[in-house]
This record gives sequence, structure tokens and C-alpha cells, in this order.
Amino acid sequence: MSTYFQRQIANYAEYHRNWWNCAMHVFGIVFLFLAAVLPLSSIPALGTQTSAAVIMALPVLIYWLLLDTTLGLGIVGAAVLLLSTATMIVNHVSATGMWLISAVLIVIGFALQVVGHQVFERRQPALLDNPTHLLLGPMFVMAKLFIALGFRHDLAVVIQQAPQRALHPSSPRPEEQSEPHPNS
Repeated sequence: MSTYFQRQIANYAEYHRNWWNCAMHVFGIVFLFLAAVLPLSSIPALGTQTSAAVIMALPVLIYWLLLDTTLGLGIVGAAVLLLSTATMIVNHVSATGMWLISAVLIVIGFALQVVGHQVFERRQPALLDNPTHLLLGPMFVMAKLFIALGFRHDLAVVIQQAPQRALHPSSPRPEEQSEPHPNS
């Protein structure tokens, strides 16, 4: 694990201390990824069975593999499942249905993210302070999964030692800050 990734994941963890917010991110990130690849799954690419979704997902999957190979492989596995799900949906619904499903997934995915931060963290999403956090969300979720399964104690140390949040404009009083769930 590189020191760059350690710094990034520790910074991301600072914004995700509440267990409920993290749980909402699991679903929100999955819904948003599926919503993003769903329309692209209907576009053939390279004259083969490959879709534009696979081609467009490759750079970010490679980035995640370079950040941390183990977590990246976990995300690749999840991405294969989600890309396959998107292909099945596209093959069984009309174009209008596909766009409707994608729109609903986007609304629900973003709503989960916003509610998680506003209600449970009582602060703005990390993405507003650091746009690269858009790409760290899946890595953080996969890291939490690996930690919960008893793997990657090195990541558990990094995430648990992330500095407790300082006062931010969106959380003006320390007493409004939520405590992490004991199992997070």
C-alpha cells in the first residue's frame, strides 16, 4: 500500500466516521455505478460483444488496481457483476425503461449520499472539499468490507488512525458531530 493511498484513504475516512453513513454509501455507490454503466451497456464497442460501459470502466478499474491491488481486484469483481447486471437489464427492457431505471438509480444513489452526510455525519460530503474522493468511495467501501472480513489489518490501522475531524463550515459545533459506530 503506497503512502499516497494511505493519505487519501485516511482523509476520506475522516468524512466517513458514522456507521450509518458508511452503510448508505455502500448502496449509494453501487446504485451510482450501475446508473453510469447502464446506458453505456447498450452501445456496442470495438465491433465485438464488448460494450462502451466496459471500455469506459477500464481506466478507473486500472486506477483502483494501481492504488491497491487487493482492493482493486475486489472492485474488479464487483464491477464485473454490475456490468453483467447492466447488460441483463438492457437486454430485457426498452430504451425508455433503461433510461428510467438509470434516472431512478441516480436519484436514489445521490439521495443516500446526501442523507448519509447531512443526517449522520452532519457535514458536507468529502467530494465537495476534494473531487478526487469521487474515485475513493469504492476503495473505501471495499476496504471496510475487507476489514470486516478480518483481512487488511494494515488498512484498519490507517482508517482508525485517521485524524478526528476538525471543525468544518458545515459542522459548526463539536457537539453536533456524530460518533462512529463501534464496529466501523
